Formats: sequence, structure tokens, C-alpha cells
Amino acid sequence: MLLAQITDLHVGVPGSNVDLQCRTAVQLEKAVQHLCRLDPRPDVVLCTGDLVDEGHPREYAVLAGMMAQLPMPCFIVPGNHDHRENLREAFASHSYLPRQGFLQYAVDLGPLRLIALDTLVPGAPGGRLCPERLSWLDARLAEAPRRPTLVMMHHPPFRTGIVRMDEMGLDGSEALAEIIQKHPQVERILCGHLHRPIVKRFAGTVASTCPSTAHQVVLDLRREGRLAINDDPPACQLHLWSEDSGLVSHTSYIR
Repeated sequence: MLLAQITDLHVGVPGSNVDLQCRTAVQLEKAVQHLCRLDPRPDVVLCTGDLVDEGHPREYAVLAGMMAQLPMPCFIVPGNHDHRENLREAFASHSYLPRQGFLQYAVDLGPLRLIALDTLVPGAPGGRLCPERLSWLDARLAEAPRRPTLVMMHHPPFRTGIVRMDEMGLDGSEALAEIIQKHPQVERILCGHLHRPIVKRFAGTVASTCPSTAHQVVLDLRREGRLAINDDPPACQLHLWSEDSGLVSHTSYIR
């Protein structure tokens, strides 16, 4: 099974700052075309948050129109730039999304199970996994203890050394680790937010982040480093699953 991950799309309406500076809608169009041209074509697409830039309905309308071009199923979670209710309304046809509350769910993807977590804190750049969300995760993982499972969410549960991004990290990472350690069927925690490919061992599994389909964050590991973006190439990740080798991940650059 082949799963494509895209993240931090930051789609804006024509003429907005993000559109003028980073051409995010154009970049997403290229990403969609890239996914459609791949051979083999991905079985599903996972979108790990910051789908639009300001959470406006007009942005979601642009996004939904582009994502409708994908011939394979697409599963989404919100990031800190998203707006729950506007996202929910724009993607009402996505029956896996709950009709109220947190935008998190569990679905079967053939040989794998996918659990999506909502880390959004409205109005804040950082994320949170509160007791309610963590309890829900624990219950979902307990339902299928022998089923290989992917957990996806926007904010990564680890510090990266990019200080300005770590300052807008995930509250609740330690409690998350306690739950993940109880459930060895978790093959990977797939995240976004960092606009870079980063991998870390976490709670007995592996947590990773995916590059953006648009702009990338500068790799600055200085203690007093500043937050900046650059024109490193946009990319997605391809996660190949087989019973023999487990989950093997590749970065695929979007030209």
C-alpha cells in the first residue's frame, strides 16, 4: 500500500499576502498534478494540517476545488492556521469527519488503520492534546491492538532544535507518549507544522514531519536563531507499507 502525505498547504485566496509571496495555491496545484502522475499512484492522500492560511471560507472553497481533482481518497486534519467549523463545512462530503467537536477519527485503510488527532487550539500557533482528546486516542488504539496503525496530527510531539518552531510546539506530548507506549501497534506518528522533513524516535515508535507543498522553514539550530522561510523545493512524502518491511518512507520533490 502506498500513502502520500502532504502538509502545510497554506492555501490563500488570489491577491492575499501568502498568495503573492509564496504562491501557495499554485504550488498545491503542482502537488496535485505530481501525485496524479506518480507510478504507482498513491492509494490514499493524508493531509496533516494548515490546509489554508487564515481559516476563511473562501480559502476552503479554493482548497476543496483543488483537492477534488485527486482520484484517490483524501483524509485531513486541521492545523493551527485552520478553522474547525469552516473546514468541516467545506468538506462536509468527507463522511469520516465528525459532525461536531474535535476533527478526529479512526478509519481502516486496507492493511492499515489510520487514527487522526486534532491538535488545534483556536487562535494559538501551538497545539494541545487535552485529556479528552488523549482519552479518545487511548480508546481507539485499544479497539484494534494487533492492527498496524498510523497516527496523524499537525503538531509534532517532540522538540526539533529549531527554537522558534519549538516555541509553538505541542502541549501534552508527555501524556501522549504514555499512551503510545501502551500500544505497540503504532507504526508511525505522521505530522506537519515544521515545513521540513524531520524524524525522531518517540515512545517506542517513530514520529516524523513532512515538508510543505509550498514554502520551507530555514534550518537554523542556533539558540538565538530567527524564524525564516526559504525557497527549498516543495515536497511530499510517500509511505510504502508491506507486511515484510513495514513502513518505509521517501521524500518526493515536486517539480
